[in-house]
Amino acid sequence: MRRRQAEKITDGLWRLGGEESCIYLLEGEKESMVVSGGMSYLVPTLLEQFKRFGIDEGRITKLLILHAHFDHIGTVPFFKRRHPNLEVYASARGWEIVHLPKAIATINAFGREVAARMDMERVYNDYDIEWRDDITGKTVTDGCLLGVEPFEGIIYETPGHSSCSISFYVPALKALFPSDGGGIPYKDTILVAANSNFTKYQKSLEKLEGLDVEFLCGDHYACVTGREARNYIRNSIEEARKHRSELEEAYLETGDLETAAQTMVERFYRGNPDYFLTQEIFKNIFRQMLRHLIGEMERANGRK
Repeated sequence: MRRRQAEKITDGLWRLGGEESCIYLLEGEKESMVVSGGMSYLVPTLLEQFKRFGIDEGRITKLLILHAHFDHIGTVPFFKRRHPNLEVYASARGWEIVHLPKAIATINAFGREVAARMDMERVYNDYDIEWRDDITGKTVTDGCLLGVEPFEGIIYETPGHSSCSISFYVPALKALFPSDGGGIPYKDTILVAANSNFTKYQKSLEKLEGLDVEFLCGDHYACVTGREARNYIRNSIEEARKHRSELEEAYLETGDLETAAQTMVERFYRGNPDYFLTQEIFKNIFRQMLRHLIGEMERANGRK
């Protein structure tokens, strides 16, 4: 089952944000923790949801960044500036990225671009939400324990979607937060998101496959529950295998990366014109995936 609306998922776990950008709240006995930062234009949406659901914003003491792409860290600057004592956690690579001037410029540009696509660009006039080099926090690595009592979770380093991707698993809730590294539960499919390194993406999925999951907390479109959640990572592994073959075939048909990327973009948007990313951003993603796969194919051919 895919739960797409803001609501209480189970005791101690809220799914907040918008349909296209999920933000989660672990509600402990004495404090709360936000998992994933969503998109920048969701700041007023979150503030309204806190009020509507009776969530005490003052109890939020921790915020975990699962990876440093613009659509997963958008609300972080606002809440860190609003609550200076808020502890923000990310991987070492994640912190490195958000302090690079070029990355900051890209995060802000893409955030505004998608906000405009969602007719929410006015939010930038009302809230201090752009990234600057003023957000600091703590580093987590593979095996680190993090959470709020009684919900302690484990960090898994799961690169492939990005070089800085981590996943978070809370055994007491059987809740897995793989971000886009688990595949995106869009409509009734699983979109493969092997943006930076397809091979590492597949290995990271295999790393998560053995976990006991009742709640697959996706960063886009849905929190998946029940039987589908239990089988989700296994199904995502199969979708990754098929998508890799499709990308390789698109390149082999043309022999040109740019043409193959454009072909994949057009194929996707014909059936999904309402997808939240702009076509140019999505084309960049296909370029990244293809570059890696072309390199892998060339290395394989060189060994023969």
